Amino acid sequence: MKQILLPTDFSEYAWNAIFTALKLFSGETCQFYLLNVYEPHIENLVGLNVSSRAGTVYEAVDKASKKGLQKTIQALTDQNTSAEHQFETLSRPGALEENILEIIAEKDIDLVVMGTKGATGAKRIFLGSNTVKVLKKVAICPVLAVPREHDFKKLETVVFPTEFTHFFKKGSLGFLIELAKTWKSNIAVLHVAQQFMLTKTQERNKKILGNRLAGIGQSFHRETIKSTVANAITDFTEAVGADMIALVRYQHTFLEGLTQEPVVKKVAFSAKVPLLVLPE
Repeated sequence: MKQILLPTDFSEYAWNAIFTALKLFSGETCQFYLLNVYEPHIENLVGLNVSSRAGTVYEAVDKASKKGLQKTIQALTDQNTSAEHQFETLSRPGALEENILEIIAEKDIDLVVMGTKGATGAKRIFLGSNTVKVLKKVAICPVLAVPREHDFKKLETVVFPTEFTHFFKKGSLGFLIELAKTWKSNIAVLHVAQQFMLTKTQERNKKILGNRLAGIGQSFHRETIKSTVANAITDFTEAVGADMIALVRYQHTFLEGLTQEPVVKKVAFSAKVPLLVLPE
C-alpha cells in the first residue's frame, strides 16, 4: 500500500493537487494523509503577554484547521468512489517543511503531492513559497508539484532532463519506473546542454540509464540551451506534449552550478505539467 502525503491549505491549487494524486493512483491501494499546518498570524499574537490569551488564539486556529480537514474529507468521500483509497487527517502547528519531514519518517511516506500557484504575468512572478521551501528542504522523499490549472488525464510521456554527469544508482529511479510501468509511459530522456560532446563518464552514465529504464518505453533527445535551462526543458515538454517532468535532485544542483539558474524552482512554476523531484 502506498503512503501519500497531501499538504493542503484548502485553496484551489491544493485541491487540484489532491485530485491529481487520486487520479494518478486511481487503480492502486493507497493511504492518503491530508495535512494542514497552521501558525497564528503574528498580528494576532502581538501584545498577548498573558499565556492564556495566546493559548486561546492557538486553540482557535487549531479548531479551524481540524474543521477544514473534516470538510475536505467529507468532500472526498462524496466524490471519490475508489474502495482502494483510505484517508486520514493530520493537523499540526509549526513550519510546513519541518512537519512534512517528521511525517515522512513517522508514516513511511512514499510521495508528497503539493499544488503550485504557478507563474503570473509575462514577467513570471513566482508564487507559492511553501512549495519552494518543501522542494528545497525535503530531500528524502519524492515530491510532486502540480500546477493549479493542470487537469491530469493521462501519463503517456515523462520528460527526464539530465546532463549524464552523475551515476544512476540502483533504485534511485524506482518510483519513476514504477509509475511509468503502471501507466505504460514513455520516458523521454532529455540532454539539455550548449554542446553535446560526451565524456567517457557521460557515455557510461547514459548507457547505465538506458539499462535502468529497461522494460519501459524510452527515447533520447537533445535540447540546446538558448536562454535558460528551465525554458529549454519546458519548451521541449510542450513541443512533445509530455504529461510530466521528472528531475533527480542532484541533477538540478549540477545544472544550477553550471548556469547560476535555480532550475527546479523555475521549472516548477513555469511548467504547465506536474514536476516530480526525486531524491538522490
